[in-house]
Amino acid sequence: MHAAPTFPSLFRIRQRFQSPEIADVEAATHHALASTDLAERIKPGDTVAITAGSRGIAGIDVILRSVVAHLRMLGAEPFIVPAMGSHGGGTAEGQLGVLRRLGITEEACGCPIRASMETVVVSRAPEGFDVHFDKHASTADHVLVCGRVKPHTRFTGALESGLMKMLLIGLGKHEGAKIYHRAIVDYSFDQIVRSVGREVLEKCRICAGLAIIENAHDRTALIEAVPPEKFETREPELLDLARGWMARLPIQRADVLVMDQIGKDLSGAGMDSNVIGRKTTDHDPGEKEFPKIKRICVRGLSPGTHGNATGIGIAEFCLTRAIEQMDVRMTRINCLTGSHPTAAMSPLDYATDREMLTAAFSTLGLVEPAQTGLVWIPNTLHLEILELAACYWPELSQREDIEVLCEPRPIPWQGDMLPDGHFA
Repeated sequence: MHAAPTFPSLFRIRQRFQSPEIADVEAATHHALASTDLAERIKPGDTVAITAGSRGIAGIDVILRSVVAHLRMLGAEPFIVPAMGSHGGGTAEGQLGVLRRLGITEEACGCPIRASMETVVVSRAPEGFDVHFDKHASTADHVLVCGRVKPHTRFTGALESGLMKMLLIGLGKHEGAKIYHRAIVDYSFDQIVRSVGREVLEKCRICAGLAIIENAHDRTALIEAVPPEKFETREPELLDLARGWMARLPIQRADVLVMDQIGKDLSGAGMDSNVIGRKTTDHDPGEKEFPKIKRICVRGLSPGTHGNATGIGIAEFCLTRAIEQMDVRMTRINCLTGSHPTAAMSPLDYATDREMLTAAFSTLGLVEPAQTGLVWIPNTLHLEILELAACYWPELSQREDIEVLCEPRPIPWQGDMLPDGHFA
């Protein structure tokens, strides 16, 4: 057994992020759609399938309700289809439950929701596999793709998470998502997204896309309607905006990162690799990736993830309660579908925070425990307020984009545990 370390003192900060925010999401949605040629594309009585994903997009219920209302103004008959690959346990009932927890119901949005895991094969990709498309969406006269544009947690390129990805991973349902992720292993994410996306755009009557970008405070920064013929060219420009507006850690290196929660409602990978610097591999940042974090400790799962612990395998250490909160079946389905089995593997787990941190500190090399670069955050989505070790004080206390909320003081232990809800 290693001797119990002397833990570093911590100080609390608030980061000041500069990014825009939309005050009236409903009005912005109508304005964006009115700027398109939907009135020419859609005839009275036409049916329109609207995609609804599983990500916790800010105000997504309001956005979808506004899309429905706008389409009804054009005389259309809209309905919503879940577009989330294998999420919700890979069942129609599970995906309806995901939407319900996001506030997306027939009553709230004012239109039917048609959920099924069935797909139709609309073509064959140039790489030699079938292109799948949601069965209900395939029956519609038009399909309107609604999705958030942001950096992907595993893949880097001009196209990452956004409208193009929704065309295949979302609307391909579980069957399509499995095939596409297998293809990405042999080719590349960029090639498969473009290849399948072009097939869907050609064959599946896509009438428009509604791209959403969020700011560093997890609020809506931009809503833009994109014509289908411009998905592939406009999305990289939107991705650059999203990358510039996202929240980040204020440091370049850390010995230990303590994270209160991971969850699918917080990031597609449970924890956002764009924030923690592990996009290349689970346990080692790439040469050009920052920040560089030696050890990650996870304290639990978010209530909104409902047991899906995808991403827990990216951490080296966790509390035992995080393992106990895991829905193993759901987690494995999600990680296997995404060809990322290591994301479901269990870290070393401990009953208390003190034991977990003591174990993590013992693996850091010659750094003295009291001088350890410790960073404590609620999760990778909410990074406005966080705690950092005293070794960061000389640098961060002088920065104009940071408000110091208290000077270094001992870790606020409650027995052998860190306080839950510390950042609330």
